[in-house]
Amino acid sequence: MRPIRLPQPEPESPVGATPEIFAAGGPAAVVRRAVVIGNGCAGAESQCLGLLRALGLADRLTLYRAIRPTGGINKWLHFLPISFHKLLDQFLSRVFSDTRFATLVQGNKFVQHHVRNCQSFGLSSVLEADTQKIVTMARDTFEKEGPALVVACGRDTISYASSIRCLAPDNVFVIQIQHPRFHLHRFDLVVTPRHDYYALTAKGQQEIPRLLRRWITPQEPPGPNVVLTTGALHQADSAALRFAAADWHAELAPLPKPLVVVNIGGPTRNCKYDVDLAKQLVSSLHNVLKTCGSVRISFSRRTPQKVSDLILKEFRTHPKVHIWDGEDPNPHLGHLAWADAFIITADSISMLSEACSTGKPVYVIGAEHCRWKFSDFHNRLRERRAVRPFTGLEDMSDSWSYPPLNDAADVAARVHVALAQRGWRLG
Repeated sequence: MRPIRLPQPEPESPVGATPEIFAAGGPAAVVRRAVVIGNGCAGAESQCLGLLRALGLADRLTLYRAIRPTGGINKWLHFLPISFHKLLDQFLSRVFSDTRFATLVQGNKFVQHHVRNCQSFGLSSVLEADTQKIVTMARDTFEKEGPALVVACGRDTISYASSIRCLAPDNVFVIQIQHPRFHLHRFDLVVTPRHDYYALTAKGQQEIPRLLRRWITPQEPPGPNVVLTTGALHQADSAALRFAAADWHAELAPLPKPLVVVNIGGPTRNCKYDVDLAKQLVSSLHNVLKTCGSVRISFSRRTPQKVSDLILKEFRTHPKVHIWDGEDPNPHLGHLAWADAFIITADSISMLSEACSTGKPVYVIGAEHCRWKFSDFHNRLRERRAVRPFTGLEDMSDSWSYPPLNDAADVAARVHVALAQRGWRLG
């Protein structure tokens, strides 16, 4: 229950002072609502929601999504800018709608997307992103509800967020999460990891052929509207983990200690590996099981079938090991709350950022397979003493700690400062 705040008497205004309602810091300059523009990727949208949790706006948001056409040839057209992709889909649909090629080229019609596990942020559905509708809403409701905070994340959201700021600069404050590559001045704030600037470091420059350097972004150091983080923003803050600890108490609290959580992702462009890494993980896990009280294993959407099959074959019947079957409820937050240590594959910046926010031991397997800015991310975690390599020689009952990552709170502090510079504040 929220504490009741009694109204305080208004201080007397000096003679000739401007009444508050007309002042630059008056009621119209209080930000009480947020607009989230997502791209359908759980990791990207979680970054937006994590920042809004840190700002206290998680229960006052409207979620929009940049929705691409699907079906037919559309799965090969994701390299196109989303606006052009939509126009091309409409053109192809009209041209081929009554021909035998319709099923090949015609995408599905846009539908309202329902949010899975929507109770985490209080919505049951998402709206398709529409720049003009969002701008109209921000303008028409400005006098009554004040300015809107617009938070977007992902490549497909860049054009929406920058256009909204261009069309309604006096009514919105726009934050773009993840580096947009170009035209950073089109956003009030850009939130991006430090490793996105790896190309500008001496080591990064050595890895780029001289002829290609002019094509690698970013080209310039971060400006005053850029907020740098160590990892990815997320929703696993202390309040969320307290609730998760209570929700999962009956299942996880009685487990023998130490409870070791193993999160397995999948290969990416900058962190390539195959089933050999899974075999290495199996061997190392067998070596440390004697020092584990219990082990919980989870796979991600990107985990290759060969990897998950191998893990299941080795540990499905082991008395100390439980493997999540992928069905709801998802135990991820419960694992973060109750784990004594984590073992995580190197490919997932999100999973590592969440685990490192707990201050508990985090062991990484596969970091040697990462390159480019992913390797820079791992170097920064090691410099913070937040992670150690998983070798199979560990005593998992050993405990060690470090200052937890708290990127969302750090970014939230910068947002407060930027709003104050504009004469606005959160309310």
